[in-house]
Amino acid sequence: MLSLPAAGQQLINDVAQRHGFSVEATLSMLEAVRNGNGSMAQFNHPEFSGAGQWMRGGMTMVSDMFNNYLKGRVDSLCSELSNLLANQPELTPLAPAGGSMGSGGDWWPADLRYPNSTGAQNHVRYAYFAQARRLVIEVNGTVTVYDTLDHQIGGFSQQQSVGSTLTFSSQYGQMDVTSLPVVSSNGIPPQAPMAPVVQAPPPPVNTWSAAPIAPPIAPAPAPWAGASHSELDVFGAIERLAALHAKGILSDAEFSTKKTELLSRL
Repeated sequence: MLSLPAAGQQLINDVAQRHGFSVEATLSMLEAVRNGNGSMAQFNHPEFSGAGQWMRGGMTMVSDMFNNYLKGRVDSLCSELSNLLANQPELTPLAPAGGSMGSGGDWWPADLRYPNSTGAQNHVRYAYFAQARRLVIEVNGTVTVYDTLDHQIGGFSQQQSVGSTLTFSSQYGQMDVTSLPVVSSNGIPPQAPMAPVVQAPPPPVNTWSAAPIAPPIAPAPAPWAGASHSELDVFGAIERLAALHAKGILSDAEFSTKKTELLSRL
């Protein structure tokens, strides 16, 4: 059971009296709401009809599913505890004498102080810090700190498969721990990915090279090159007749007759 400062214990006593639950049941619900990051809770206590769930603004479920009166009381209790956790530092639990709340001593980073929940199984142990939004997992002596982002974690489980994958439940469902960003591993932040190597462009080619210069290409000879002046006149006349023929001004017979006449002058 949580151990609270005197002021926090008095707050819980008042809350328990207002809602008609025992102090023990109220403390167990406080721990459940704390583990749900103040917005959800998975609880199990006889005064709440055994196991059940609560979610802020959502459905409240108890084992006595038709007992709406109990559902209303549980919802009211969880809502008030959620508000108190967000605004009352007196509800920060005290560390047990001679150690921390985690099992096996303070194996997590000291700046995180006290976890909301801890667990261990098959050489893997974890500690969850809701307020700091951090999850710390130790596997074979390697302590990795994860950023839990906006996940409101309600529980953890370890799949008995290759690698023993650790998963957690949040408002987004069942998630793999490896989906969370890594903050540090054994106190060392992850290295940033190396920037790709950009090759320098090749040096500019010296345009004053000793390569031989190709001779200029001679222009194509003009039509009728080498013809005499009189021949040019005949050829020019034929070209003009061809243009008139193409436009339909001269018929085939007229064009052929004129062309024959001009060619006879050569």
